[in-house]
Amino acid sequence: MAQKSEGFRSKTRYKLKKHPREKGLFPITRALKEYKEGEIVHVIIDPSVQKGMPHPKFHGKTGTVVGQRGNAFIVKVKDGNKYKDIIVRPQHLRECKA
Repeated sequence: MAQKSEGFRSKTRYKLKKHPREKGLFPITRALKEYKEGEIVHVIIDPSVQKGMPHPKFHGKTGTVVGQRGNAFIVKVKDGNKYKDIIVRPQHLRECKA
């Protein structure tokens, strides 16, 4: 029996798939977006950009911007009973409207 791969993107067949109307690259303004400290953001992974992609278990989570590291942002996200700091590029973030 062959050994099964357990890579970073395993078990994400539908999570990291784009809708047919959204195929292709993201709008460039999304990459240039700046977030302030304390701002609430949603982590929504864009599969067309592999750089700065958080782990797929954080897809759909909401967190708070804690700081910035280079072009990426440090986002504090609740994972179970703990808070974790994840480093995410702005292509994978959306601002919270509420």
